[in-house]
Amino acid sequence: MKRTHCFVLAIALMAAILTGCERDMNLVTEPAANAGPINELSLMKGGNSIIAFQSDRTGDKEIYVMYPDGSGPVRLTYRDGHDGYPDISPDGKKIAFERQFDDGNLEIYVMNLDGTNQARVTNSPAMDGDPDWSPNGKTILFGRMNDGASEICTINPDGSGFNVLYNTGSTYFSTPVWSPNGKKIAFQGNAEGNFEIYVMNANGTGVTNLTNNAASDAYASWSPDGKKIAFISNRDGDYEVYVMNADGSGQTRLTNSPGREYNNPAWSPDGKQIVFDSNRDGNYEIYVMNSDGSGQTNISNNFDATDYAPE
Repeated sequence: MKRTHCFVLAIALMAAILTGCERDMNLVTEPAANAGPINELSLMKGGNSIIAFQSDRTGDKEIYVMYPDGSGPVRLTYRDGHDGYPDISPDGKKIAFERQFDDGNLEIYVMNLDGTNQARVTNSPAMDGDPDWSPNGKTILFGRMNDGASEICTINPDGSGFNVLYNTGSTYFSTPVWSPNGKKIAFQGNAEGNFEIYVMNANGTGVTNLTNNAASDAYASWSPDGKKIAFISNRDGDYEVYVMNADGSGQTRLTNSPGREYNNPAWSPDGKQIVFDSNRDGNYEIYVMNSDGSGQTNISNNFDATDYAPE
């Protein structure tokens, strides 16, 4: 979250990883009501697969959903300000996301899949972002910046049961993600100087550096079977999508474009495809590819806007 995310990854991982994500934008106020085009959400019915993502196509950072082929985009949030980094619940009924306020603070929210019933989950002076549902849907994992300290936290969707699992010792959001079985958590951190991908037990113990690379490695994403982790790295001179085994072995580059790939790449439920964002065509768009890197296709095709952070 899932980060103005204009990371400078070259300098400290990221001042570049997300020239579109503007965490520190000047935002206005929450909407008076959670209005949305409910009558347009036929794509939500019948068990259809969907991609949730963030876009500024209407001039503001909002959350959208669309079919995996890029058709039928529907806007879910309507407010002045940053709503982004959506994560769909395991049962497909809810979306967790981050919302930034006019004072710059960032909080975790939850809404129905059609954009209704938007409810605030965290309420803290710290910056809370990058939500990730637990595999059983009972808790939300997220990153917190607390007076410059990067923490990995969990909370129940109703706002109860807050818990700090681990202080990463890093200077930026950890972007934590659950493993499919809920036993492990992967995250990014720069406690060792450059950004690396780490994994730890779900209780915050047993932290292990998986990437051990002099370049910047960030934005981990588990495959549905838990055997692979996709991530972003600039080890070959540009930010590209890589994949590795869950133990850190077999690190392999999947994309090789003149642009930059940012944010957590996300796997399809069957593990056969990976969705990611890239500015290879001039602006940030949503792309999909096979899990071996073949068949890379632009599915958002919206050259007047910035589309990113797909889930």
